[in-house]
Amino acid sequence: MSAPDVTLTKKSAATTPRRSTAAAAKQRLSRPWASLFAVVLAVLWTIPTLGLLVTSFRPVADINSSGWWTVLTDPTFTLENYRNVLSPDNAQSLAPSIVNSVVITIPAVVLPMFLATLAAYAFAWMDFKGKNVLFIAVFALQVVPIQVTLIPLLSLYADMDIAGTFWAVWLSHTMFGLPLAVFLLHNFMREIPAELIEAARVDGAGHVVIFFRLMLPMLKPAIAALGIYQFLWVWNDLLVALTFAGSSRDLAPMTVSLLNLTGTRGSQWFLLSAGAFVSIIIPAIVFLSLQRYFVRGLLAGSVKG
Repeated sequence: MSAPDVTLTKKSAATTPRRSTAAAAKQRLSRPWASLFAVVLAVLWTIPTLGLLVTSFRPVADINSSGWWTVLTDPTFTLENYRNVLSPDNAQSLAPSIVNSVVITIPAVVLPMFLATLAAYAFAWMDFKGKNVLFIAVFALQVVPIQVTLIPLLSLYADMDIAGTFWAVWLSHTMFGLPLAVFLLHNFMREIPAELIEAARVDGAGHVVIFFRLMLPMLKPAIAALGIYQFLWVWNDLLVALTFAGSSRDLAPMTVSLLNLTGTRGSQWFLLSAGAFVSIIIPAIVFLSLQRYFVRGLLAGSVKG
């Protein structure tokens, strides 16, 4: 056997086990019992959300006297719970909290994403002294627990006279979201062929032109995926909002208002269930509307060539 034949035989022997393992795994996952297990798991995962949805439409008397599953035998529904939660004239309304959540979330998503794309481009395609050390320092900030930064930041905001304002919440979410965003966007940018950057430079394009006209269009899936992550984190956040915005009705987002309902009106499940489901609807709409970009962002950079 000639040398080339021996080489081909070795390569075939090396790749055959990998293909066999992948094929065997695919075959096991496609078996009927695996599909049945996935369906059962999905149903069990959905039952609590279904119970919350059904409870939010039940009358107060039924909620206090029976479980949500009794709607199968005695279906009685009402919209009064959502009227109490969403009506601005109601003292128990969560409408101001919904507005506060939107006001907090939009800047807390846009600011870190904008700063992260600029920083990631600098780390990926610009040469400056200490770049590697600074990038490692930014990456290392991910291991710092948020809890250890709350008191120092609160003292700093008090000195700056912005404690208890939206600015404190916006800046905190921006700082906490930047390390991961910079790291991930940097990795996506490094997957872009260097020949494209060199060709743009040969044509006379500077860093500003390359960033806005070349990088941003190709990074839309990655930016959308990270934007969804940041949106869900900020929207569902309780610790940062409770620390820097407090429980004031003028600043409290949905999570803080639901916490207050749990603490002061724990027996009024009709308010908690309706308010909790309202807090679920908005991020679900955002995720479903950007799902296409989310999947593309997760797959971006996973295949070379």
